[in-house]
Amino acid sequence: MAKARIAVIGAGLMGHGIAQVFALAGHDVTIYDSIAASLDSAKTRILANLKDLGDDQNAVERVAPIADLATAVRDADYVVEAVLEDLPLKQKLFAEIEKHVGPDTILASNTSVIPITRIMEDLKRRERALGTHWWNPPFLVPLVEVIETRWTSPEAVDFAMNLHAAAGKKPAHVKKDVPGFIGNRLQHALWRESIALVEQGICDAETVDNVIKAAFGRRLAVLGPLENADMVGTDLTLAIHKTVLPDIDNRPCPSPYLEKLVKDGKLGFKSGEGFRKWRPEQQAALRSKVLQHLKKARAQDT
Repeated sequence: MAKARIAVIGAGLMGHGIAQVFALAGHDVTIYDSIAASLDSAKTRILANLKDLGDDQNAVERVAPIADLATAVRDADYVVEAVLEDLPLKQKLFAEIEKHVGPDTILASNTSVIPITRIMEDLKRRERALGTHWWNPPFLVPLVEVIETRWTSPEAVDFAMNLHAAAGKKPAHVKKDVPGFIGNRLQHALWRESIALVEQGICDAETVDNVIKAAFGRRLAVLGPLENADMVGTDLTLAIHKTVLPDIDNRPCPSPYLEKLVKDGKLGFKSGEGFRKWRPEQQAALRSKVLQHLKKARAQDT
C-alpha cells in the first residue's frame, strides 16, 4: 500500500502500540496525547518494544509526538483515536478533529465496548468514519476488527482493510455495528458459560481453564469453530446442539455469581482474588507466559 500519513490520538497502552505498527510498516505517524508524560515517553516505549521483538529500530524515527491536536491531525490521511472508553470524551474529540482534517481523511475509533454509531453520529461527514478494534498488545495480536456503521462508505472500509492488511494485521470486516463486534461476542459467550459452570457447582474455576487449554483451546489457532463444525459434519453439530443448547446458560444479564464477586471486592489480579486467588508471583508468571506465547505465535506468523 502507498505510504500514508497516520495520526494516532492517545499515546497510552493501545495508542503507542498502534503507532508502532504503522511506523514499522513504513508510514509517517504523528501521535498526540493531552497528558504530557504519556506523550513524552511514547517513543521510548516504542523503541523498547522494537528492540525486544528484534524489529527495525529505525521505525521509531517515523513517529513524531505532537502536543497540539490540530497540528497532529492537519495533514493526516487517516486518524485513529485510542483514548479512554468514555463516549462523551470520544464524541468531543472527533468533533474537534473534524474541524482540522481534510474532507477525505478517514476517521477511526479504537474501542472494544462503545458502539461506533454512537461515537460518530454527530459528525458532519459520517461516511468517512468507522471503528477499528485492535487487541492488546497491538504489536503482537494480529486481529483488527474494521467496523462500519450504516453511514460508512465502501471506500472508507476498503481503505481501512487495505491499510491494516499491508501493515501485517489480519483485518476482519464487521458489516453491522453490534455490541462487542465479533471477537468480544464470541469471547464473552464462552466466558458466560464458564462462569455458569462454576456458579452451578459443576466444577471450579481452575478446572474450567484447564479443560479449555487442554482440549479445544489447543486447536483454536488453526481450526475455527465453523471449520470444526464442517469437519465433523453439520448433521452431527445439529444433533449435539439439540441436546446441549437447551441446558447452556442463556440469561440476558450478568451472572449473580459474578456480581457478588465484584460486590465483595474480589476483583481478580487487582485485589489478589477473583474466581481464583492470585499471589503477586503467580500474576507475574501468568502475564509472562501469555506474552511469551504471543511472541512465539508472532514469530511463527512471519
